[in-house]
Amino acid sequence: MLENTKQESLKRLNYIEGHLAGIKRMVEEEKYCVDVLKQTYAVRRAIEKLESLLLDGHLHTCVVQGVKDGREEQVVGELLELYSLNSK
Repeated sequence: MLENTKQESLKRLNYIEGHLAGIKRMVEEEKYCVDVLKQTYAVRRAIEKLESLLLDGHLHTCVVQGVKDGREEQVVGELLELYSLNSK
């Protein structure tokens, strides 16, 4: 993993973690459901951004190296698996 991808991922994970803690407090305090749901949607978008960042880094590093190393079938299989998981 590239260092800048790692740092950006950790930054986003810290944000998500803090946001989730805030949602937990909202539920404990019995805040209005719509307000809680708006926050869960924000977390989902943050996770999607994290996934996009990680996938971009993977495509530019691990996938390229895997093809260079002659592991095309493995690399394509992993990408298909990710695509399948995302489509569920």
